[in-house]
Parts: sequence; structure tokens; C-alpha cells
Amino acid sequence: MSDNHDEAHTGAIKNPKQFLASTVTAFVVPIFIIIGLVVFVTSGNKPNAGVDNPEMAIAQRIQKVGNVEVRDANRPLRSGEEVFKGQCAACHATGAAGAPKFGDAAAWAPRIKTGFEALVQSALKGKGAMSPQGGGDFNDTEIARGVAYMANAAGAKFAEPGAPAGAGAAAAAPAAPTAPAAAAQPAPAAAAAPSGGADQAAGKKLYESTCVACHGSGVAGAPKFGDKAAWAPRLAAGFDEVLKIATNGKGAMPPKGGSSASDADFKAAVEYLVNAAK
Repeated sequence: MSDNHDEAHTGAIKNPKQFLASTVTAFVVPIFIIIGLVVFVTSGNKPNAGVDNPEMAIAQRIQKVGNVEVRDANRPLRSGEEVFKGQCAACHATGAAGAPKFGDAAAWAPRIKTGFEALVQSALKGKGAMSPQGGGDFNDTEIARGVAYMANAAGAKFAEPGAPAGAGAAAAAPAAPTAPAAAAQPAPAAAAAPSGGADQAAGKKLYESTCVACHGSGVAGAPKFGDKAAWAPRLAAGFDEVLKIATNGKGAMPPKGGSSASDADFKAAVEYLVNAAK
């Protein structure tokens, strides 16, 4: 009777080996299960830079196929630094939207290894969150110069592309007079065009060449173009405050969005963004 009573109170653990096994089961296994769940949840919430990101996929589907623009073929080609400040700095100055940051050798190293031509093609055709960069105020040669400038700042030794064959001759050749000097007088009439329309056109052009990089798809926390809900709290502060923040920069956005536009053109671009969200 006594033996049976003692055995009933000893429980399932009768030796150190069983005690160790029960300890592992009760404490160690749940810890590994919790770690696995945390890894699974956090990895599932990471936004992908490609088509797995719905906003990026939509932005890529609706972006423009191409632009038809009339450029001054006789103007001097701009340097890589000018291209960077006028267009590329919007993302590459701060590393927004996954762009390799200017001067970051580690971020640029694997890209430099692909070669200059591959980098130029990525810039012209677009990649990930970066829309095609062949539009705006810059031609393909200038974009290539901008790529060389950024890559060289991170350790590359690429030569800055020269002017295409024949371009220098065209720029150097003086234009043949086709009419008396008096025929050039209509220029003041063009300046007398309504400023509102000119400002709107300038604002739209600057948006499409610079601001769209972030505001087109809402990357890096930028309020998306035309998204009234995202713009509402900003518009509540008044246009002057919106313009001030955009001019000075905020968060991932550098001053003036990284552009070198004039104050008038930049203000027109901000107005274009604001009006689209009213």
C-alpha cells in the first residue's frame, strides 16, 4: 500500500535525463518557435522594390512610354555635375527609394562592375523605382555624363562622354541670316503672353523631369500626385508653408527636390502638385 502511494506522487520525471528533456521541451523549443514566427512576420512585411510592390507596379504600368520634345540642338552639352544637380540629386543625394547614395563606394561597387554602358542603359530605360531618365531637359549624352559623374564619385574611372559627331560643328557654325534685323522684333510679343499659362507649363515640365521620381509613386513618404487624402494636412497649413518646406527640404527630400530650377519654376511645380490635389 505504501509503495503504491509513493509511486503515485513521484510524477513522470524519475531521473535527470527525463528532467533535461522536459526542460528543453518546455523552454527552448518555444523560444525557437517564437524566433521563427518573428522572422516570418518581419520578412513578409518588407516592401519589394520590384513588381511585388503594388504601388511600384502601378507606377511602372502607367508611366509614359516616351516624350516628344523640341530641344535646342545648338546649346552646349551640360556637364555631369549639372545633370546630377538638376535631375539625379532628387533621389541619389539622400539614397531615397533605394537609389545608391552619391559618393557611397560600397553601394556603387557592384553597379560599377557591370560596366559604364550597363549603367547608362539603366539610367535611360529606368530601373526599379527610377523612371526613365532620358526625358526632361537632358539628352542621352548628358544623362551618360551624369552617370559617369556619380560613378566616378564612388571610385570609378569612367571618361565623361564627349559631344556626338557633328554636334560641335553645328554649335560652332553661326546661323545664317535669313531676314533683316527688323524681323527679329516679334520676340517682345512672345514675352507678353499670359504668365499663368507659362508658369503652369513650366511647373508641369519640372514635375515630370524631377518631382515625379518620388511623388509619382509615393516612395520615401512623399505625398503621391493627386492623392487628396495625403495632401490634405499639408494644404491645411497653407501654400506658403508647403512652398517653404519644399524649398528647404524635409525628410528624404533634399532642398528643391534636388533640382537647380529657378525659384519661379520651382514655385510653379509646387503649385502644379498642389492644384492636382485640391
